[in-house]
Amino acid sequence: MARTTEAGIERLTPVVRHFVDDGTVPNNPLPFIVYPRAIDLGGAHDPAAVIEAVFAGNGWGDMWRNGVYPFVHYHSQTHEVLGVARGSARVCFGGPRGEEFALSPGDVAVLPAGTGHQRVAASPDLLVVGAYPPAGTYDLCRATREDHTRARSTIPHVPLPGTDPVYGRDGPLIGLWRP
Repeated sequence: MARTTEAGIERLTPVVRHFVDDGTVPNNPLPFIVYPRAIDLGGAHDPAAVIEAVFAGNGWGDMWRNGVYPFVHYHSQTHEVLGVARGSARVCFGGPRGEEFALSPGDVAVLPAGTGHQRVAASPDLLVVGAYPPAGTYDLCRATREDHTRARSTIPHVPLPGTDPVYGRDGPLIGLWRP
């Protein structure tokens, strides 16, 4: 693994999971991706700004800083990336029948549209940066039959991003999300 010193990004083999539709959370045939410790936050005074710069440099925007909702939800009209800037959390991805991941500073999770997610536990200082690719529209869906029915018709039409939010045009997401 070679570290790209100017950006503080380490080229890692991603953790990849496929989550199935459970009848209330549609998930997506595209894989969910986690890059553990991908962004070196070092002793950054503002670690969220470091993550924001990486995401913005790779064309992902509409950023926010916060945590992860404590209820199962997903987005049916856009993909999403989450980068942990501070603290730690256990997040269940894929809905109630999904998988829990322990996330720490520098970890990045990339969620294709429809991927359920929910905070299970978090340290009091948790700070997450979220961002979206340029094409797509933010929506918040819950694990209900009504949202699920609507989402099943919108998810297939969400455009694929042109870049990986961490590694750019040559990132693993490009190969993993292209047929």
